[in-house]
Amino acid sequence: MPASWFSRLTVSNLIVFDTSVFIDHLRTGCHKERIDSINGLIRTSSVVLAKLWRGATKPVERAFLKELEKNHPVFTPTEQNWMESGHLLGKIHADKGYSAVKLRDLHFDVLIALTVRTHGARLITSNRADFGLIQGYRKFELEIW
Repeated sequence: MPASWFSRLTVSNLIVFDTSVFIDHLRTGCHKERIDSINGLIRTSSVVLAKLWRGATKPVERAFLKELEKNHPVFTPTEQNWMESGHLLGKIHADKGYSAVKLRDLHFDVLIALTVRTHGARLITSNRADFGLIQGYRKFELEIW
């Protein structure tokens, strides 16, 4: 079988959780069992960490983030990811006519997606709308919870 056929069937062993999963988990614990049973190597996005630190107000949230940083290697957007994110957002703006505010809100998610793609990782999110949109422009491994 061609290698391309096989690669479409494989699921990455590298996993990055989006901000939305962690926020849901911290607020309601709704993803605890799924997170605990995940099969793969968990990596963290520096963009996700920055977004979470920005809103961390409770000691339990800050402790969770410190553990996350300590226990899971961090993926950071490359220079190419940053450049590509601008091009991609320009294309989204031209296609969808989104406002500057919406594009700014999407920018971090685009960076997360491009970084995950660069590392061949799988992104797990509960933000279907934004990451579904981004995937329409750049394919990356995506799992929606």
